[in-house]
Amino acid sequence: MRTGAVVRATFVGASALLVLSACGGDSAAKPTVSPSLSGIPGAVPGGEAYSGPVGKGEGQLNVLAWPGYVEDGSNNPTVDWVTDFESSTGCKVNVQTVGNSDEAVALMQAGGWDVVSASGDATLRLINAELIQPLNVDLTPNYADVVPDLKGKSFNTVNGVPYGVPQGRGANILMWNTQKVSDRPDSWSVVFDEDSPYRGEVTAYDSPIYIADAAVYLMVTRPELGITNPYSLDTDQFDAAISLLEQQKEIVGEYWSDYAKTVDNFASGKTALGSSWQVIALLAQAQGGSVDVIKPKEGATGWSDTWMIAKDTDHVNCAYLWLDHVIAPEVNAAASQWFGQAPANPKACEFTTDQNFCTTFHAQDTEYWRDVYYWSTPTSSCLDGRTEVTCVPWDEWVSAWSRLRS
Repeated sequence: MRTGAVVRATFVGASALLVLSACGGDSAAKPTVSPSLSGIPGAVPGGEAYSGPVGKGEGQLNVLAWPGYVEDGSNNPTVDWVTDFESSTGCKVNVQTVGNSDEAVALMQAGGWDVVSASGDATLRLINAELIQPLNVDLTPNYADVVPDLKGKSFNTVNGVPYGVPQGRGANILMWNTQKVSDRPDSWSVVFDEDSPYRGEVTAYDSPIYIADAAVYLMVTRPELGITNPYSLDTDQFDAAISLLEQQKEIVGEYWSDYAKTVDNFASGKTALGSSWQVIALLAQAQGGSVDVIKPKEGATGWSDTWMIAKDTDHVNCAYLWLDHVIAPEVNAAASQWFGQAPANPKACEFTTDQNFCTTFHAQDTEYWRDVYYWSTPTSSCLDGRTEVTCVPWDEWVSAWSRLRS
């Protein structure tokens, strides 16, 4: 659930063109606007997938997207993957950006949108509410090239049926200021240990989804809890995660949601260490900050946004043309560089302007992603397959986080 200032970066060689765009607000202050999930139905929600074939575009496409995902050159004349799409398909793109996943779900519920870029903390909500139609992957030829370990994920696939195409992916990693932290950390313990020498200089992500970060740490450090999926927590497991976060609260100097401020805090040395993104590290380094990052030994949470088609779209041809367009190699390369994430299509790596981009973002490093747990919407029907217990659903995550932050 991304909120605050969205960071977009185009990497050219060793330099970076930085554009900071303010949007949205504090996710913890926003109520959950979608209904609670009681689990995914056994049948495929959203009806049948479009049988095709994809024909002539209907003339327009109404898009909900994260800032930086639909660029037409207005922010930077060299960053444009909309104009060619409009020219070649006849589909005029009308875009509205969203500040967080709750906003995206609410707007999709209101109707009038053809496609949406949804994070994993929204995708199951949209599918379960039958706002999204299943995807016919035969109508998106570039889907065949998407890295295999981004296909069939539990946050956008139901009963083996996919509901969209992945844009890219990123991990929520540990970052530290190398001038303040002398010993290279390798564990999340440095941000959870109540005796941390960095008390008051630790940062943590300000969102209910961050509860999963605590669960990832507990998977390894408290195996007796039996956590196998950080988004599938029964009451005892959830209470343990909240207890750990309450302990962490005593050493946190700031919870972050504003990316620009986070960059400044790391670059200036105000923040010693905490959860972050690879792109934030690059931006901090571009400002002269001495920072480094690692995916700790316990693993990490992460994200992979999915482009999805509205169930009731009147522009299904334009929608399918767009989904195939955004994962085409050159477009996926441009969008990934602009936003700062690993592209979903490995062929995109041939078109990045920075030859090291895909290496930096671990685009084709399958092993790196094995213990990255992509954001998913918690449901009362346990996502890890357990049926003998009830898991804590998303609305209770939101309530618990609000109490923690009050």
